[in-house]
Amino acid sequence: MEPERPNYGAIMVHLKKPYWVFFILLFTFVAVLTFQLSTKDILPFQFFGVTGSRKTSVTSGSDPVPDPGSCAGLLGEFPDRIHVMSIKEFGGVGDGKTSNTAAFWKAIVHMQRFSNKGGGQLNVPKGKWLTGSFNLTSNFTLFLEDGAVILGSQDPKEWPVVEPLPSYGRGRERLGGRHISLIHGDGLTNVVITGQNGTIDGQGGMWWDLWQNRRLTHTRGHLVELMNSHNILISNLTFQNSPFWTIHPIYCSNVVIKGMTILAPLNASNTDGIDPDSSTNVCIEDCYIESGDDLVAVKSGWDQYGIRVARPSSNIIVRRISGTTPTCSGVGIGSEMSGGISNVIIEDMNIWNSAAGVRIKTDKGRGGYIANITIKNITMERVKIPIMFSRGANDHPDYGWDPKAIPKIKGIFISNIMSLNSTKAPILAGIKGGSFEGLCFKNVTLLGLAPTAAWHCEFVSGCTNAVFPLPCPQLQNNGSSACCI
Repeated sequence: MEPERPNYGAIMVHLKKPYWVFFILLFTFVAVLTFQLSTKDILPFQFFGVTGSRKTSVTSGSDPVPDPGSCAGLLGEFPDRIHVMSIKEFGGVGDGKTSNTAAFWKAIVHMQRFSNKGGGQLNVPKGKWLTGSFNLTSNFTLFLEDGAVILGSQDPKEWPVVEPLPSYGRGRERLGGRHISLIHGDGLTNVVITGQNGTIDGQGGMWWDLWQNRRLTHTRGHLVELMNSHNILISNLTFQNSPFWTIHPIYCSNVVIKGMTILAPLNASNTDGIDPDSSTNVCIEDCYIESGDDLVAVKSGWDQYGIRVARPSSNIIVRRISGTTPTCSGVGIGSEMSGGISNVIIEDMNIWNSAAGVRIKTDKGRGGYIANITIKNITMERVKIPIMFSRGANDHPDYGWDPKAIPKIKGIFISNIMSLNSTKAPILAGIKGGSFEGLCFKNVTLLGLAPTAAWHCEFVSGCTNAVFPLPCPQLQNNGSSACCI
């Protein structure tokens, strides 16, 4: 039987959990405060110039249907791969015990020869396929069939140590190099990781123990990291138990991450869901994430190394994400942002039982900028601090950082925020001598705060319109300033 070929004009939108919480919160919001979500907000930029896309099931044979609510059309249509093979044809054994590292390497080397001949696709059938790290190739699809599970090896030697990223200067957790990701690629074009909701499981428990017990020699590896790559699609799978950040596109362009379920124990440190880093034209949508760290974090390099490399993150959309993280943020910008971050839209998120909802993280020594950020239509329940600007983590790669490198923050538009059962008012902590200006808060309602709870603001300026409870004096312009236009 010929292995199944997905329809590359199609990307299934598949959320694991319904948005019933969103509708309950919205109804409560309207009933209590007669709050109306505005649909007339002016976006600060138009994403990629893309106004429509296509949306069908990965396994559907029907014609694509236009979907104006998706930016997956950024990638265009991938042609059907001409050469389709199964990991079994390279000696793979799906018993959960036999190492398939050699089989995956052999398969990828074989597929490389088809890169300019219609492309290749490697199917992973039902079973448990234990493997160490392996690289992908261009014009290639890794396709996990229904019931397929790729398991990360428990042998650290099967996660080789590689050079640190140029914009970080060292491993993020330890000096020197870092363990390569389980699935890796560098300098690739037209790569797809998808399937019929198969699973990639990093089996990160070993790595979390090494970190917590201070026995980690090198920085932990990601589940998937793609570097210096273009036209990337990751969709319709479950990723779980990553040793470190789960999906990490860095120095990439034209990236779509869609219809994913990302899971990690809520006490597993640094298991971020999706971290676009020094990348441009990125779309993250329709995902469910449970994590021990930020659900989504936008980054662009660390202190003097990020400043020197100067690779910003820009033109990024994050939308229709739901999830929980009891220790961190629903969405974070920074703290590694030294190459600059601009033109970001974050919308239609549902966050619960989390430490923070929206967080912008900076510090002395970071340099760089965060500009032109739109955050709108966010619902939260039992989120400790709904909105937070934080500083001063004293987290630097080495002693070469410049204390005079102060980030510049300008043009942060936050609107249509509803938070129930909040425990703290927003904290907006700028940096003395820095420029934290053009902050706009519009239609923001935070319920459940103690009567004595008050916004805390330092070294920031901006304006508000329809905000409850009353914001700090630095923001009490009642919409009169042009910053909220």
